[in-house]
Amino acid sequence: MVEPNEDGNGGRNPDQVVALLTKLAGLGEKQAVATEEQSELARRRTDTTSHLASYASKTAENAEKQTGMALERTALTREQTRLSTRSSELANIRTELAQERTFQAEERTRLASQRTDMARRRTSLSDRRTALAELRNRLAEERTLFAVTRTRLSSQRTELARGRTSLALIRTGLAFLTAGITLFRYFGISMWTFFDLALVLFSALMVYFGVVGYGRSKALEQRLGGLLANDRGMSVSMHAGKTAAAEPRMP
Repeated sequence: MVEPNEDGNGGRNPDQVVALLTKLAGLGEKQAVATEEQSELARRRTDTTSHLASYASKTAENAEKQTGMALERTALTREQTRLSTRSSELANIRTELAQERTFQAEERTRLASQRTDMARRRTSLSDRRTALAELRNRLAEERTLFAVTRTRLSSQRTELARGRTSLALIRTGLAFLTAGITLFRYFGISMWTFFDLALVLFSALMVYFGVVGYGRSKALEQRLGGLLANDRGMSVSMHAGKTAAAEPRMP
């Protein structure tokens, strides 16, 4: 325990007291500063706590938003999966359609080839038809020529038949004339004389008409012979006959 000094101050001098007071004053100021700093720190801590609460709230909101976005992303993923499946199905359908289109293209190519072959065959048949038409026209012309020739030959045959008939009439008339003259010479003038005379006159008429008819038929036959000599049908027929005769016969 410090004993008081002689001056009654407990053994301390005034300088020490002043120093202590000054020190106490400094400590008070420091305590006040520390108190202000503590208050500032408390205020900052309060602000920080408020900020942390706000941050926690925002974090919770963000977590909820993130959860909602995760759910939406899950739904979008499912939708994307469904669309991918649908796209795969459509791709398979497109592949099948492409295969079908390829098959149809091959079938179209085959049909085009067949159409080309048929067109060629049609062209060949058209050429053959044209050739047959030309041959038919030529044969028709030849048939017309042959018909004219046949008509002329028929006329000539008819005239020859008429001439033969006229010759037969002349022959019969001469026979009757011979018979009438023979009967007249055999019986002389008698009751049969008129019959013999009539027979002679009838036979003379027969001979006359026979001679006239034969002359007419001979003239017509000669004219037809001249026409047949210059007839194209006859020349074509003769040429065809020579060609057929010149061709070798099959054994």
